[in-house]
Amino acid sequence: MSPKHHYQPGDWVIYTKQKSSTSPGPRAENVHAASKGNLYRYTVEKFWIIDSVGDDGTLKLRTRRGKRHEVPADDPQLRKARLWERWIHSSRFRMISDQAHDDTGELASQNAGAHSNGNDLNAPRQ
Repeated sequence: MSPKHHYQPGDWVIYTKQKSSTSPGPRAENVHAASKGNLYRYTVEKFWIIDSVGDDGTLKLRTRRGKRHEVPADDPQLRKARLWERWIHSSRFRMISDQAHDDTGELASQNAGAHSNGNDLNAPRQ
């Protein structure tokens, strides 16, 4: 199975993002002090939805705040959300999905130049 067929538009995914700061947040995992001790390095799980899958296997992802990211389908930091994660974190994913169906145009104004094909996500809840 090729990577481009592993993911589908609308899939809920988790991206493990590496970060560093002076004060890690409550969702920080794998926290380690930097060598000089003035920063911490850690990872945070980000809950994103796939907007589209490119012919080359590149995934276009959307965050809960409407930002867009492109990552290769074989990125080791990216994985599909497990069933229990989909249940526990469903509100995070639904927030992203609901943005795609926002009729106010607010999302489009926040992301000038970013496009979604619009018909690749779950239908809005009634």
